[in-house]
Amino acid sequence: MRESILDQRIAPNLVLLEGAIARLFGTSRGPVRKALELLHEEGVISRFEGRGFLATSDPDSVVPARDPLTPSALRLNHKEGSVVDQRSVAERIYDDVEDAVATCIAFGHFRIIETTLSDYYGVSRTVAREVLGRLRSQRLVEKGPRSHWLAGPLTSQAVLEDYEIRVLLEPAALRASAPLLARSELLEMQQRLQRLLDDPALLNAAEISRLENDLHRQCLRHYRNRKAAEMIAQSQLPILVNRLFFQSLGVPLCEPMVVEHKLVIDHLLYGAFDAAASSLESHLLASSERTRSRLKVLSVFPEPDLPPYLTRIS
Repeated sequence: MRESILDQRIAPNLVLLEGAIARLFGTSRGPVRKALELLHEEGVISRFEGRGFLATSDPDSVVPARDPLTPSALRLNHKEGSVVDQRSVAERIYDDVEDAVATCIAFGHFRIIETTLSDYYGVSRTVAREVLGRLRSQRLVEKGPRSHWLAGPLTSQAVLEDYEIRVLLEPAALRASAPLLARSELLEMQQRLQRLLDDPALLNAAEISRLENDLHRQCLRHYRNRKAAEMIAQSQLPILVNRLFFQSLGVPLCEPMVVEHKLVIDHLLYGAFDAAASSLESHLLASSERTRSRLKVLSVFPEPDLPPYLTRIS
């Protein structure tokens, strides 16, 4: 959408509405609402007296037009290479729900109302249950004694336990996976890290997520112990804490994880797999202390706006 607006394939006076955009992309309204909010924050679109947004940063210069938004304006024609979301309905809303749940658990104990969740995204109860089931497998939600879906509170002890599991398993997984990693892939990871060390101002929450994915997923993906790999995947609460912390306060320019990550990748490039595993263990131990400190900081922040399917439990 950003590209289409900036290239003026979408007319500046066109009114952008959630429902019409959701139908074009084959998604629910939730992700569309979030996308429009982000575009508004960036100054790409603007609010006006009517419903929706205008596809311009200067609403006073145009007369709003409620013409239909066409697939071609968004380059959604199949002949041009479709970018329509082909995922299942549950997959389309999963990231949005995960983000909301990951946010709420840092601020207390919440109940997730299944019917409200399905209404909010305009999906069936079956889809809502599928999404919540996936969150349950990630240990983000649980079923209470009355079969209510519950989330949080996220405690320092829970973060510590996740790190203990990761310290035990990830270095061994890296030793097993490292010989199968392509040198070109490792060089790309090293270059990304060096670029961020050279210019710390480039570091943001999205870059942090990419670095975490590089080291803790891509570099471990050749590990063949399925049960251990599942335990690692289910011990990701610390990553959610750090993501929320960075989104709330920004990434500090001296974030030590970048140096720690680069040391691991450097060892991998030299074929020093034991040293890489040892450096990964040191990184996880240091990160454990940082994450628990960040969780304490988040606990004093006011509770953010949350979707209506999340209700606080007193």
